[in-house]
Amino acid sequence: MITTFSAFELGLLALAALGAGVINTVVGSGSLIVFPTLLALGVPPVPANIANTVGLAIGNIGGVVGYRRELRGQWRALLPLAGLTVIGAIIGALALLSLPAEVFRLVAPVLIVVGCALVAVQPMMNRRTRAPREGGLWPRWLRLPLIFGTGVYGGYFGAAQGVLIVGILELTTGEDLQRVNAVKNVLQTIAGVVATIVFLFSGPLPWVAIGTIAVGSLAGSGLGAMIGRRLPGWLLRGLIIVIGAIAVVALLS
Repeated sequence: MITTFSAFELGLLALAALGAGVINTVVGSGSLIVFPTLLALGVPPVPANIANTVGLAIGNIGGVVGYRRELRGQWRALLPLAGLTVIGAIIGALALLSLPAEVFRLVAPVLIVVGCALVAVQPMMNRRTRAPREGGLWPRWLRLPLIFGTGVYGGYFGAAQGVLIVGILELTTGEDLQRVNAVKNVLQTIAGVVATIVFLFSGPLPWVAIGTIAVGSLAGSGLGAMIGRRLPGWLLRGLIIVIGAIAVVALLS
């Protein structure tokens, strides 16, 4: 089913995508603005999820470009994470096309709560650790299976995927939050692009909605990069937790 939109509805969708682009670049969870908007405009859940994923994947590219300075020196470590994200996103996108929609409503809130908890307790754990070892408080190898899991989640739905990635990388790499945020932008973009490729083979896509979301989120991602880089670490961390909490409420409502 391909839904038609009035000019007003397209404007509303573009505005939602603009806000989602900002949020995705700064913390993640922009899906929770665009996806409900699409549902409110009469798009069925699965096409809405596909349009949301594809459109925001295009917009997320702006966040990667905007944070390119923070990516310097991280590409070697990023490559295996990118590969795992690709594999995971393929699995997640195929699951979206074959599993009942109710499945993610059970799993997603749990994952988001875990991600928010990781982000919240990391400073406290640092203070209580007398000599934090280089590379983070958790074994570095743990980031590999966990990032694979976020790839699966990102290909399936992706709401607050960025929250999970930030929490995992902070505790397994020990990197500065802004540098972690830059890696998060790359990985969530990869998940969205890979899911897009899978969806291209699933049948007709709602291209009008996708194009509107892409343009709006691309503009928002550039703005988000300027905002996010200037935020102090404590405020960025607080935004991540707040957005994650909103995501849980939205998914459980």
